[in-house]
Amino acid sequence: MTLPEDHTANKLAHALRAVGLNDMAARAAEGYYHDFLSPLDFPELELMRDLEKARMAGNAGAALLIARHIEGDFDASLEESEAWAASPEGRETLASVLGRPVSLGGRA
Repeated sequence: MTLPEDHTANKLAHALRAVGLNDMAARAAEGYYHDFLSPLDFPELELMRDLEKARMAGNAGAALLIARHIEGDFDASLEESEAWAASPEGRETLASVLGRPVSLGGRA
């Protein structure tokens, strides 16, 4: 999967590479930690666990990324959220949660 350079998954991947967490960066670039692209139920928790493991292993940069993660720096953007909500997966999920079909911006 190739995401636009300004996608939040790439923002996280760049930040991880900058502190030497290259394996995590590769996963991030594929959407592993992303709110809507991840195969995980709670990717934000997995990111926190992995950053904490890196911090405990002596990566000082991981502590800075933990703080940024808590502040929401790597959360999906509004545009990414809207794209997911308009997708078949998003519409199915929203309909399931709301108990009715979802109409987004005039789209049934």
